[in-house]
Amino acid sequence: MPELHTIPTLDPQTCERARLSRDARFDGLFFIAVSTTRIYCRPVCPASPSPKRENVTYYTTAAAAEAAGFRPCLRCRPELAPGNDAWQRGDHVVTRALKLIDEGLLQDQSVDALAQRVGIGARQLRRLFVERLGAPPIDVHTTRRLLFAKQLLTETNMPVTDVALASGFGSLRRFNAAFAQANRIAPRDLRRKPYATQGDSLVLRLHYRPPYDFHSLLAFLRGRALPGIEVVDDESYTRVFGPADAPGWLRLSAWPEQENALRLQLRCPQPAQMLSVVSRIRRMFDLDADPQAIATALQTTSPMRSSLRKHPGLRLPGSWDGFEVAVRAILGQQVSVAAARTLASRVVHRYGAPLSTPAAPGLECLFPTPETLADADLNPLGITTARAQSIRGVARALLDGRVDFRVEQSLDEFVQRWVALPGIGEWTAHYMAMRGMSHPDAFPAADLILRRAASGDGSTLSTKALTQMAEAWRPWRAYAVMHLWRSMSEPAKLPATTRKRAVA
Repeated sequence: MPELHTIPTLDPQTCERARLSRDARFDGLFFIAVSTTRIYCRPVCPASPSPKRENVTYYTTAAAAEAAGFRPCLRCRPELAPGNDAWQRGDHVVTRALKLIDEGLLQDQSVDALAQRVGIGARQLRRLFVERLGAPPIDVHTTRRLLFAKQLLTETNMPVTDVALASGFGSLRRFNAAFAQANRIAPRDLRRKPYATQGDSLVLRLHYRPPYDFHSLLAFLRGRALPGIEVVDDESYTRVFGPADAPGWLRLSAWPEQENALRLQLRCPQPAQMLSVVSRIRRMFDLDADPQAIATALQTTSPMRSSLRKHPGLRLPGSWDGFEVAVRAILGQQVSVAAARTLASRVVHRYGAPLSTPAAPGLECLFPTPETLADADLNPLGITTARAQSIRGVARALLDGRVDFRVEQSLDEFVQRWVALPGIGEWTAHYMAMRGMSHPDAFPAADLILRRAASGDGSTLSTKALTQMAEAWRPWRAYAVMHLWRSMSEPAKLPATTRKRAVA
């Protein structure tokens, strides 16, 4: 089992300074419980005057505060706090279990099943959760659902029955009871004034810790957008998602008034899928990252210090679906970004699932499934025989379980399994881990652009030399990748000899 130091602990002095200054960089990293009011808040809570220090207790998670008998503040709304990705790093069993909870495993399965997935007994898992998070797994899961329900009740006009389904409760009676116990108010009583409708969609705020370079993220995704599935412009990202018989769509843009949040416009025909959809969007746009922790690790070398000054808040561009990014990565081997996008567009238009009615302008089909591409003839699309075989091989391997995108697996395990497939090398596997799993430490060290950018003098480092340099950037090597790619993104800086190995 990995060392327990991978699990963060609170520093009371740091928490106190952040509380008094209302520092948004600490939002979601801890919660403030006030004994006189029995309410817990975010560090950015605008309530004034601030409570006295002797009446304050700090908790690492909202679940811990609720387990201690505190209810969420109605002013700062803890449900809006960004997640703490410190709990998502490394391979500790608590980290892996939390990833599975975020994936919704406890929605349909027991804590025993969760413990089995991470390789320990249920009793030991409960003990570790209480010790590290202040609450057992089921309480963490329940708090997550109830906070999402609170946001839906506050920001939308969804019927309470749909809110219960969207937050993972199969029974309205159980939802009402759980919500009233946690918030000391019934769900219907919380909604003082209904929000105006947005047609058949709703709007939610998705908060992050500043700084956040949304425009750089959009620029990365724009060059790789799949026509018919995604629409990306200078201000927003839009895409369609399945199933084909009841597709949904989403549009993400900056929240107005310079708030540290993105504006999510969402149409999700199946309320029971809404929480998992929002969780996927948060992962895809890296909304739970801690820029302070990342910068502290990366600024140890001069190439990173310069880029951190120029581009603070650079985030990892995730992907909607692992198979989608796997196909995209294979098509991007040894070709330019534009050429890879052209090939991917041909695959989508030939084998994608068309929608009978476009979900929105420019959103007309879904990405083909592994079942569709397992035996697809890709050569007529201009795809080389070797890459066509690799795509079919990946599709079959996913179908028979030889590879997958399970969130609880380690980076080494993921790479080892994927490179065993024909046509998948270390570069491709790490790229898929970085985008398909949003793994913060993925590092395609063989990339020519990375090796040239990291040298700082125009030369090209060896893969071994770059790997050794990158040890100082752990566990954030994937963010170093984004900074190095960004530093070489201007055409004048990109040598012709490296363009063929451009970012997939």
